Amino acid sequence: MANRFILNETSYHGSGAINAIVTEVEARGFKKGLIVTDADLVRFGVVKKVTDLLDAAHHEYEIFDQVKANPTVKMVQDGVEAFKQAGADYIIAIGGGSPQDTGKGIGIIINNPEFADVVSLEGVAPTKNKAVPMIAVATTAGTAAETTVNYVITDEEKRRKFVCVDVHDIPVVAIVDPDMMSSMPKGLTAATGMDALTHAIEGYTTLGAWELADTLNLKAIEIIARSLRQAVENDPKGREDMALGQYMTGMAFSNVGLGVVHGMAHPLSAFYNTPHGVANAVLLPYVMEFNKDYTGDKFREIARVMGVRNVDSMSEEEYRTAAIEAVRQLSKDVNIPQTLKEIGVKEEDLPALAEAAMADVCTGGNPRPCTYDLVLEVYKKAF
Repeated sequence: MANRFILNETSYHGSGAINAIVTEVEARGFKKGLIVTDADLVRFGVVKKVTDLLDAAHHEYEIFDQVKANPTVKMVQDGVEAFKQAGADYIIAIGGGSPQDTGKGIGIIINNPEFADVVSLEGVAPTKNKAVPMIAVATTAGTAAETTVNYVITDEEKRRKFVCVDVHDIPVVAIVDPDMMSSMPKGLTAATGMDALTHAIEGYTTLGAWELADTLNLKAIEIIARSLRQAVENDPKGREDMALGQYMTGMAFSNVGLGVVHGMAHPLSAFYNTPHGVANAVLLPYVMEFNKDYTGDKFREIARVMGVRNVDSMSEEEYRTAAIEAVRQLSKDVNIPQTLKEIGVKEEDLPALAEAAMADVCTGGNPRPCTYDLVLEVYKKAF
């Protein structure tokens, strides 16, 4: 069996990386961009850091700033119309996962108009053409949407989130500049950072895991574990390290898949508009406990890179417990809620949430086989 690995054509990392945007626009012969972002990033001057560069180089663009958290089918469709009205030939997505995912959906539909309903893109859609070229500028250190072949859209009518997996949607250029992340508030930094940790741990233990991805995911766990606390305090080195760690796991999990943490988190966002990173962060220790007997010695290595000492002298049960507790302690240290009840989940919704989780594409990658009853039990423990 062949293992496939798909990455951006080009990525730029480190302070000042956004300056490469003009170079890439000119080298690729782009004429007019549609900037896909959210109104807050415009209001707080984050988008201006990019538009100032475009203005100085006399490059045309228009801004579509109607993206909100957990982007919907309608947002993507509105973005498609904005792209057409602008006469654009490329996209610059500025933001966290929501603008990136919206940009991917827009780009795919422009070049594959038979999927204009958006919902038909769920799963592995048979698109024939590459998306409109997209330059993805990350403003959070968590989703790694700038380097993945996945995007997630909310169907408000059916109150569900669906995952799209498409090799044609990956941004041609990723810009991972910690200076673009410096204005993130503590809560968002913590939630997106725990999202990245979830990606790395799920990607390391998923059924599709293999050595190349394992190398990236394990190093990402190490970087995130040592830098998230500092990033929450807006330490520049912590910010820079988190930007790298979240990108590394994005490179990996995009190619090997995830697990039931994400399968269970997506319904929380669809039902309650829960921020995705918060949903993952709350669920991660409970799912690790659920999966621990199906992970071989991988929890030993997770514990080791998270700073647990003397793991080689521990029993299997001890190092698995140590890994779970290291994750839980990091979560507490960055003030993540510890139960679903704390984030507004209603106990009477748990059966419907479990049903939705079982239908989620990520659940199939979980190392422990899942059933409705088992997933419902994890929700109850997390509640």
